[in-house]
Amino acid sequence: MRKVTLAELGQLALQSKSSLWEQAQSLDRDVMVYLHWTAGHYGQFFADYHVNVDADGGIYISTEDFSETKSHTYRRNTGAVGIGLCCAYGAVTSDLGAEPPTSRQIEATAQAVAVLAQAVGLTVDRYHVMTHAEAADDDGYGPATTCERWDLWFFAGTAVGEGGNVIRGKANWYQQNLV
Repeated sequence: MRKVTLAELGQLALQSKSSLWEQAQSLDRDVMVYLHWTAGHYGQFFADYHVNVDADGGIYISTEDFSETKSHTYRRNTGAVGIGLCCAYGAVTSDLGAEPPTSRQIEATAQAVAVLAQAVGLTVDRYHVMTHAEAADDDGYGPATTCERWDLWFFAGTAVGEGGNVIRGKANWYQQNLV
């Protein structure tokens, strides 16, 4: 893992843009960004995600090629970038545990989404940027059904089911004001 700045993240995304789009279009869809928590500890990074966001908001990459296929979202990995928040160890649907997503992680994730979307040419909306909970719901294994995957369905300060909307809203704000 290598810690990067938002500027470096944007450069790497730009370098991966054409390959990401080629892969996604081979499946007749747009490039996607999927948001996860790792269900691990703060400071514990996973190579399953292109980008890991630590508790302090630090952004780390597992590869310099964001078109590399990683195993982060069931049947949705080709032409997609996976972002994992290093948190949620021991979380259950009624309790986010001792290591919940931090406000710094949420802000850094929104900033990373803003930068990635800008570099790759994506609109930050539910059709292009999804939490794993939202993708799982679309595929029948999320909070509305089996609850097998409920990543970022909610976090401190949000209503149940609003995690993705909050992060996308923040990412759109960052695109308008900082990127």
